[in-house]
Amino acid sequence: MRDRYVIAMALLVTTALVGGVAGPAAGAQPTTIESPTDGPSVHQTDDACDFPVELTDATGTTITLDERPERITTINPSAAQTLWELGAEDRVVGVTQYAFYLDGATEKANVSASFGASVERVVDTEPDLVLAPNASASDVEPLREQGLTVYHFPAATSVDDIAEKTETIGRLVGNCEAAAATNEEMYDAVEEAEDRTADVDRPAALYPLGDGYVAANNTFIDEIMRVGGTDNVAAAEGDGYPQLSNEVILQTDPELILVTDPEARILDEEPYASTTAGTEGNYVVMDVNYLNQPAPRSVIESTETLSTAVADLQAEDGETADGEDGTSDGEDGTSDGGDGTSDGEDGTSDGEDGTSDGDDGTSDGDDGSESQAPGFGVVTALIAALAVALISRRR
Repeated sequence: MRDRYVIAMALLVTTALVGGVAGPAAGAQPTTIESPTDGPSVHQTDDACDFPVELTDATGTTITLDERPERITTINPSAAQTLWELGAEDRVVGVTQYAFYLDGATEKANVSASFGASVERVVDTEPDLVLAPNASASDVEPLREQGLTVYHFPAATSVDDIAEKTETIGRLVGNCEAAAATNEEMYDAVEEAEDRTADVDRPAALYPLGDGYVAANNTFIDEIMRVGGTDNVAAAEGDGYPQLSNEVILQTDPELILVTDPEARILDEEPYASTTAGTEGNYVVMDVNYLNQPAPRSVIESTETLSTAVADLQAEDGETADGEDGTSDGEDGTSDGGDGTSDGEDGTSDGEDGTSDGDDGTSDGDDGSESQAPGFGVVTALIAALAVALISRRR
């Protein structure tokens, strides 16, 4: 048996808030990114970002902006993250609490309500434009009834989807050149991640969300797992975020588990403790904000973290197989830390969705369907159901 490997690659979210995951309509297939050149070709410059502009959103509503918006409010963090990437954060006047991880975001008005966005708080920001990612569908009409200009985005479950959303935001706010540069950086990161794991075996991986819920096919997380060099064992079990039985999880037998808790407590729980990942201690700590928010920086950071961890795991696996490290599970049963961590690694993770794995969180819902999002380390079905309703708020 291989030595236990503990791969801690990211920073733990500083607050244990329930997050959101979202998925597109059942039956749709995620886009495969063969190379960065396969993505949307964006050639617009800021000179081409003239106003007025008319764009049709996911609700079929045509949004018209007569001039560049100077006051922008976002009601989910993935759009906020994108605005920061485009250098438009100085024009953002309102964000939800799940965007507070962004530099300077706490200085913006908090438009969160106990559930979703507060219409009153959004109105108080006097926005020229409100950006509402897909998980905020229920908030769109109430805001429009207040006379606000609201652009609602469709679900983003692939890198191409995110590139398109980034381009759209750039066009809406007049930062087309920055959007093109951001997309180029993102596709470069995708190519680097795929190159990093091109010559290694793809481990069977799982991202558990607690109470048996997992990130499956047709999700942004599944795309990150694919680009990062793993095979998502839950992808064959359905779309979105289904709840699997213990028996099914054991049958999938992941070799690597993605977590956002550096202590990876879920590996001590059944059925995960009895999987290959659990018995060998193979996990990678991801940043919950980036893993669960479909936005450019999320792609860049998450694919680098995961692909690096996969490459390192394969390297360590090779050393163990060759007997180069001089230890085996039979000798001490632990990795170099002996306490569930590797030497010098105390990796933690921190999340539009942002949610965490089964240890502390949930994932960001793409469509809010019944098969979607999980609970926040829940023990009862009632708490899990409440968490399902909350998770979409962090996308």
